[in-house]
Amino acid sequence: MKYNLEEIPISKLVENYKDNAEEGCFGYGGKLNIRPPYQREFIYTGKKREAVIDSIQKGLPISVMYWVKKSDGTFEVLDGQQRTISICQYCSGEFSINHMGFKNLTAADKEQILNYKLAVFICEGTDKETLEWFKVINTPGTELNAQELRNAIFPGTWLNDAKKYFSKKKLFGNSVGV
Repeated sequence: MKYNLEEIPISKLVENYKDNAEEGCFGYGGKLNIRPPYQREFIYTGKKREAVIDSIQKGLPISVMYWVKKSDGTFEVLDGQQRTISICQYCSGEFSINHMGFKNLTAADKEQILNYKLAVFICEGTDKETLEWFKVINTPGTELNAQELRNAIFPGTWLNDAKKYFSKKKLFGNSVGV
């Protein structure tokens, strides 16, 4: 599979956004099939989709997305459907955050969102390669345990010292966290 990393501004992503349920969900000027047959339905809860928008408003990076370029020049979302729909729904006024919808933002705040660049890998390959890659990138990672979450929230020199003495790797040869 060939791939190329591109920066796609949100203004281009949300261009001609339409979600027609069973008839499909499209964006990027009608050239991006956001929910191809192998994708699940939109499942993000309010908090998850709000977190996507909050990250964008703060200028923080969100995870890279993958699109498949089809032979007719259109695209399908291979990975990033939930984030894509969250962005499109917010910009089209389908939900607000803290009673502030996109249409209620200042012109500067709207521009900041619309100019935000998404990192998108444009992939080209056979249908078989596409589905194999879909399976690989959607294999869930290992969920953090409670201690690993605490380590992420409360970092410091004391944590580094504690890891030296109490990590399971040190004790048992297999690191799991302090």
